[in-house]
Amino acid sequence: MNSAADAPVPRVSLRPVGSPLSIGMAGLGIASLIQSGYDLHWIAGSEALKVGLILIAVPFVMQGLATIFAYLARDGTAGYALGVLAASWLAIGLVHVAAPADRRSGALGLMMLASAGMLGLAAVAVMSAKPLPAAVFGVEALRFALAGIYELGGPAFWRHFAGIAGLVVIAGAAYCALAFALEDQQRRPVLPTLRRGRGRDAVAGAPAEALDDVLHDPGVRQTT
Repeated sequence: MNSAADAPVPRVSLRPVGSPLSIGMAGLGIASLIQSGYDLHWIAGSEALKVGLILIAVPFVMQGLATIFAYLARDGTAGYALGVLAASWLAIGLVHVAAPADRRSGALGLMMLASAGMLGLAAVAVMSAKPLPAAVFGVEALRFALAGIYELGGPAFWRHFAGIAGLVVIAGAAYCALAFALEDQQRRPVLPTLRRGRGRDAVAGAPAEALDDVLHDPGVRQTT
């Protein structure tokens, strides 16, 4: 009869995962600059094909990777928001490629309104732990909504407002990307990120009353 000492010993292998929000926000900043430049006519309408290819090659890839790693880090709320962004930029890029004549698209307008709604819900969900990224997601949701109204036949000023909102997103995304990159590098908060609850505990160390989570999920950081 086997004794307790002969029982197999469970082993837990842990692979540290950096915050995917840094690469996700970097992709959002790049996408917002390109699309805002196009909306504000800094980029000629004849370059729609190039704009589409850039949106597919850069932000879609970056945010797609960020989505995967957010879910691997068990941060479903951030993964949800980044996934919506990745798929939306892919769709926008493909429309630019398919119809590179700077024409409106009702289908694209409806998609952007749907993305705005889904991203707005994601911002509400992320707000409880990470209000700073949530604010960036919220402004991007507004930008999608403004652009969607224009695509559905709204006056040209809707497109200009969308471009201006995109510039605000660039500033917020750049700050978030820098803050989270420095945090990963220094293994501690460097710039204020306004984390709360589990988001703060995951980086600063969980308080004593939160140790029960650690006992049940050894070594797993439950939010990025």
